[in-house]
Amino acid sequence: MTTIEIAPADALIVIDVQNDFCAGGALAVPDGDAVVPLVNRVARHFNVVVLTQDWHTPGHASFASTHGGQPFQTIELAYGSQVLWPDHCVMGTSGAALHPDLDVPGAQMIIRKGFHPAVDSYSAFVEADHATRTGLAGYLAERAVKRIFIGGLATDFCVGWTALDGRAAGFEVAVIEDACRGIDLDGSLERAWRDMTAAGVRRCSSQDLVFPISPPG
Repeated sequence: MTTIEIAPADALIVIDVQNDFCAGGALAVPDGDAVVPLVNRVARHFNVVVLTQDWHTPGHASFASTHGGQPFQTIELAYGSQVLWPDHCVMGTSGAALHPDLDVPGAQMIIRKGFHPAVDSYSAFVEADHATRTGLAGYLAERAVKRIFIGGLATDFCVGWTALDGRAAGFEVAVIEDACRGIDLDGSLERAWRDMTAAGVRRCSSQDLVFPISPPG
């Protein structure tokens, strides 16, 4: 087993651990709730922790209901192909709230994404138009972060896009596989891992991580 020592300049990005992506939610990821205890455990050992939330407007362009279409079909929008989703994570609703058992008191920043009504947003770094930036790369640079670890939902969409954009922004990136769950829409999970591997994203388990003797704070 290859171990990874967590350093003070490493950051953890926790992706979209929200009610609508967990059991009973509008777009529940299979076994999504299982990431919560793992995220809670590892987050306490990072000096820099960022959370993300999907935060859509009502009638968002990514919603099937907006177009009179069926969930999971693909259409073309101004910025390219867009999967149409069930209405989910509408700003201010209980579905958009973080999972009630998520316990990450050391988180210092929340990135809300998808609040532009005409553009979807999977990545914590850049929205789906590949042009609109969230400011996360600048924040991490200001914190002198060189390496990021990612957990959350879902592996083949928001986690995967965040990992790829993190690499494009110049960070070393590792995805904590057991702290993620995927949707696997028409083979999307295999494609996501293939793309991440090709980009130099490291695939690891929470058991591979070696933490400092004393957690931060």
